Amino acid sequence: MLNTFLWAIAAILALGIVIVLVLAAMKPDSFRVQRSLAINAPPEQVFPLINGFRSWGAWSPWEKKDPAMKRSFSGAESGIGAVYAWDGDKNVGQGRMEIVEASAPRKVGLRLDFIKPFEAHNEVTFALEPRGAVTEVIWTMTGPAPFLARIMHVFFNVDRMIGGDFETGLANLKMAAER
Repeated sequence: MLNTFLWAIAAILALGIVIVLVLAAMKPDSFRVQRSLAINAPPEQVFPLINGFRSWGAWSPWEKKDPAMKRSFSGAESGIGAVYAWDGDKNVGQGRMEIVEASAPRKVGLRLDFIKPFEAHNEVTFALEPRGAVTEVIWTMTGPAPFLARIMHVFFNVDRMIGGDFETGLANLKMAAER
């Protein structure tokens, strides 16, 4: 009786694992998160807040998640070659960003490398599109989704997880730019 019960439990667990693996295999091998917000300021006023990492403290949603986070700046002061590295608690992890494209006042492109809690290499862009008296800022992050990440995507919605931080960051950016 106990033997049959254990076999039934093992079969249910094995079936559950197979279902998760099949669902993960059906997930896309890349991801994209995008949010946008209209800011009542010209692109020339918004661009410097994005193009220099030292300005990110005024609006980045992750800056307040770990006040004790260690930060370092290297390379250029702003624009292409500017580098920002951080090492923080479980809320922010450890990583590095580098500006790899800066087309004033329309676009900033970043290479984003996470080290902890997991390794990931993503591309981030900020597009600034003038719309009359306002600037629409479009924040996009894309990256590969290896199979292990796709297993996590079965249980967690990456768009909702990261998108909420993007929305907070854009609201903070709006406040900083409209001052």
